[in-house]
Amino acid sequence: MSVGLLAVVDDILSAALKASAKTAGVVIDDAAVTPQYVQGLQPARELPVVGRIALGSLFNKFVIIIPLALLLSAFAPWVLPWLLVIGGTYLCFEGAEKVTEWFGVHHEAGADATVSEPKLVFGAIRTDLILSTEIMLIGLASLDPDLGFWPTLGALAVIGLGMTLIVYGAVALLVKVDDIGLQMMKNPSRGTRRTGARIVGAMPAVFRFISIVGTVAMLWVGGHLVIANMAETFWAGPYELLHHVEHAVEGAGPVITWIVDTAISAVAGLVLGMVVVGIVLGIGRLRGRAH
Repeated sequence: MSVGLLAVVDDILSAALKASAKTAGVVIDDAAVTPQYVQGLQPARELPVVGRIALGSLFNKFVIIIPLALLLSAFAPWVLPWLLVIGGTYLCFEGAEKVTEWFGVHHEAGADATVSEPKLVFGAIRTDLILSTEIMLIGLASLDPDLGFWPTLGALAVIGLGMTLIVYGAVALLVKVDDIGLQMMKNPSRGTRRTGARIVGAMPAVFRFISIVGTVAMLWVGGHLVIANMAETFWAGPYELLHHVEHAVEGAGPVITWIVDTAISAVAGLVLGMVVVGIVLGIGRLRGRAH
């Protein structure tokens, strides 16, 4: 009995590990996007907020995504691409909204630890829902369909828990690096103090870079989700065009092919996101005039 149980556990862990490797790109995107939501908070609130977002991410995965994905894959697999189109469009909207903010278009009040922390947490969990959905669906698609229901559920649980720990562990470390630098500046060693000062001085630039990477990640992931899943629903044109471009540059190597794919997906995501931003702003102005 114990040997059989160990074999099942080994199958689950092996399947989860193989499937997790295919979700690495989205995990990186998730880790790049999340730190934006804790910028501007008081240092004492950073880790609690990251913890609340992590709990929300676990809720997304275990209460919403995994049960829904298993049910839909069993009874209505045609719904999944439509959900990913909607989710990708939302990511494009969020990314485009941040791009317009770079050029001075402000959509809402700035972050404030006492007033807008719940809103920041809700926004982060909402974005995590989209990214986590892609992580879990990629994981589900990567599992052997003959694995069986319970091993599949176990593998998805391992993927969900592991990816959440990796992403939010990295985010927690990242947002506290400046505090580590401040502690180093109090060290008796002159070299350690200098290193700490450099870390503290570099963090604003690091967070600006992360903000840019996170925005591009939203546009890239969102654009790719929309393009790939439109091909499975109602319009294959953009996906076929992307495939032709990839084929044209594949002789330059896999890195160049990936860069071209990412750039095209990000540009498509930005265009779609700008359209949605324009619609949302237009509706907002009409509602303002009505009031």
